[in-house]
Amino acid sequence: MMVYTMFFKQIKYRGDNFSYVIADENSREAAVVDPSYNVDAISLLLHGQNLTAKYVINTHSHGDHTAGNEDIRSAFGAKIVAHKLSKARKDTAVVEGDILKLGKVLIKVVHTPGHSSDSICLLVDGKVLTGDTLFVGECGRTDLVDGSSEDMYHSLFDKLMKLDDNVEVYPGHDYGPKPNSTICEERRSNYTLQKRTLEEFVAFMGQP
Repeated sequence: MMVYTMFFKQIKYRGDNFSYVIADENSREAAVVDPSYNVDAISLLLHGQNLTAKYVINTHSHGDHTAGNEDIRSAFGAKIVAHKLSKARKDTAVVEGDILKLGKVLIKVVHTPGHSSDSICLLVDGKVLTGDTLFVGECGRTDLVDGSSEDMYHSLFDKLMKLDDNVEVYPGHDYGPKPNSTICEERRSNYTLQKRTLEEFVAFMGQP
């Protein structure tokens, strides 16, 4: 059994975008997830905690999540990681099931298209970082270019809702009544996750 201590921080510096810093407290290797407009706060945190940014991981390629990528990359020498379908600049392409390592901390990639074809969620130490796939009390919109309500249905119900109830949910935006939740809470209270057939969900979302 791997023994490690994980550092985890949710950051909201400007607007409603959440960024995250994940690190192994022994190796001091860190990943910045969706730097967005939070670069100043992220940089202060990394320096203050003496962390080395090994990766910048984008949950998808929309500009409000990738803003700050190059700043973190140039300042810390981090590699930019995104799904292989992402059109954004990246150093490392990932797919479903890939594992990113920070010392002994393992981050598993879950491909969750719907909001965009390149959307991913990240599973790490009993937490899932859901980007714009699942919010607290909501799910991501599917009416943008490259969105798909059918894909969103499968991502939500065939992947995220199959996770254990106690897995903590950390979204890409502060859209809900609180900044994080659990799979159990979302299954119980999120109106977008009510039991529906695929056809009913597509009609509910109003987009194919």
